[in-house]
Amino acid sequence: MSEQQPTPPSVPERLRAAVAAARASAVRRPVPWIAGGLAALLVVGSGGAVAVAAAMTPDTGTTAARETTSTATATPSRSTATTKRPTSTPTPTPDARAVPKDPAGPSALRTCSIAGAASASGLGAFEGYVMDAKTGEVLFSKDGDKAAQTGSVMKTLTTATALAVLGGDHRIPTTVTQESGGTIALVGHGDATLSAGNGTVYPGAPTLAQLAQQVKATVGDTPVTTIVTDDTYWSDADAWDPTWPVSERTIGYQPKVTALMVDGDRANPAAATSPRSEDPVGRAGTAFRTALANAGVAGAGSAQIVKRATTSTNTIATVSSQPVSTLIGQMIPNSDNTLAEMLARVSSKESGSNGSAASLTSVYRSALGSYGVDPAGIVIKDGSGESAANAVSPNFVAHLMVQVAAGAKGLGTLANALPVSGQSGTLASRFTGANAVARGKVHAKTGWIDSANTLGGYIDAADGSRLTFAFYAIGSSRAAALPALDAVTAAAYSCGSKLTDS
Repeated sequence: MSEQQPTPPSVPERLRAAVAAARASAVRRPVPWIAGGLAALLVVGSGGAVAVAAAMTPDTGTTAARETTSTATATPSRSTATTKRPTSTPTPTPDARAVPKDPAGPSALRTCSIAGAASASGLGAFEGYVMDAKTGEVLFSKDGDKAAQTGSVMKTLTTATALAVLGGDHRIPTTVTQESGGTIALVGHGDATLSAGNGTVYPGAPTLAQLAQQVKATVGDTPVTTIVTDDTYWSDADAWDPTWPVSERTIGYQPKVTALMVDGDRANPAAATSPRSEDPVGRAGTAFRTALANAGVAGAGSAQIVKRATTSTNTIATVSSQPVSTLIGQMIPNSDNTLAEMLARVSSKESGSNGSAASLTSVYRSALGSYGVDPAGIVIKDGSGESAANAVSPNFVAHLMVQVAAGAKGLGTLANALPVSGQSGTLASRFTGANAVARGKVHAKTGWIDSANTLGGYIDAADGSRLTFAFYAIGSSRAAALPALDAVTAAAYSCGSKLTDS
């Protein structure tokens, strides 16, 4: 005999039972309940839609909250109704959805390539690095970690080092000491701007005439019989780097690096590029003797000139250079090698080192590290970048330029001095033709030596982002390299933060 079947429940009873089952399922298995529970509800009859809506509203909120927070703490199932609900973990309301504390913003889809411009033959053995100054994201690198010759981009490192060691307000002195028996000494401390007064490329420079007037006021009618020239602030044994072409001196881009010189040892003091001598210190002594005679110092016109260290600490005259910040403003736009070498050596001395070329690597590493960049591996042979033996990666330059563009720790002095594409300094005549799109938007230091042409700085890109970069064109001619460098830089400007490394 068959077992008697129970009387089927009414439709409302089935709805209530289905709703209760769906809620219990949602608590136990938040995600799968949607499919299974909804299917169960749909079979209860045409009036089930109202019950589905009533069931989903509170529990959907609970599900969303649990999907965005940790699931390690289990919430008691509604099937265990006899267990007291913990009061420390209340069930979230439908609007209490957990959200990240710092929601990530949308990131630009990087689809813009400069690969074509970066492969131009005019770039020779190309090294390049571009990064987003705000996010620190590397956008492009082609051998960007490879340390290489920098050309005059080195002057940005020299500037940053001088600002860290000396500060923008530092002035470089030149002094006169009085010894015995009518002997005075002209003592250099690295100010190459000291002028004979017959014109200068350094506006506001101190003059020998100012020193001579002070000497006259002190010695009165006492004859000066001997003028000592003292350049021992650092040794002049490495006054000329063997990797520098001699033509740099004879044509007039670079003097021998001595602590005492006048007008940067230029034959024509009013010309930025003018032949330099074999004896900057002797030339300074001769010019000082003339200044003393013109000031009316007795016996000065026939005084003997002797090169040695002074034996006296009795200072009777002093003049000082313009502030370092002013010297940077004269050096960077015109790429003045003389000022770069002076700032490098003075920074070495003032940091406690000996002012030698050999000291520069350690001096620069220590100073540059203070900006929060990693200088490990850089090799510094000079302050101007003329040596092909310098070794600094584009990566390092680009990272330093993040600090420069931000004006960190006084680096705004350098940012303000950088040439601007198509407008100022050594970039005034650059970025023409198709590359003119980036005129006024590239702030960068140029570099040019026989074996490399370089560019490093920052770009205010077309999309409003700021990029920092360094590009090295190694082994190609200047005529081919300059337009190619401008083209790859203009391409980076156009890409902005969408620049891709492929």
